[in-house]
Amino acid sequence: MAKRARGKGKGKKDEGRTSGEFIDKVVKIKRCAAVVKGGRRFSFAAMVVVGNGKGRVGWGYGKANEVPPSVEKAVKQATRSMVDIPIVEGSIPHIVKGHYGAGRVLLAPAGPGTGVKAGDAVRAVCEAAGIENILTKSYGTANPVTLVKATLDALQNLRTKQDVERLRGVSLS
Repeated sequence: MAKRARGKGKGKKDEGRTSGEFIDKVVKIKRCAAVVKGGRRFSFAAMVVVGNGKGRVGWGYGKANEVPPSVEKAVKQATRSMVDIPIVEGSIPHIVKGHYGAGRVLLAPAGPGTGVKAGDAVRAVCEAAGIENILTKSYGTANPVTLVKATLDALQNLRTKQDVERLRGVSLS
């Protein structure tokens, strides 16, 4: 009996693709059906995370009648909404919490070799930003759209040691 070849099945996720200098990862594609006289008319909404792998990341949400145009719209919006994230030695500077709606995310720095310990939505944001070692925990909801926004909220609250010294006007040793 011959073995069957394994293709991209249900368990496989989109690895993300590189377009120019950016890494884009499709987090979620939603299908919506509108019932019309001739049957059902489908439309698609795509949530995409885009980053440069060096501390800049953004998210976008695009809607269209087919999947590729919705992904393109989302990527375009994501590149416009990019923010800077401080990365220290491949990880984040300190523990931080973020929230959006019912989604809560805890991000903790990890030592070299740990990798990205996160669910799909949080992993997409961290990998696109260029974070190599991080520990995460999500609470509340499992909605990927909400978790991406909560993760970006947490990452925007990060401060480096130099930022804190400059803001407080003191020297931390």
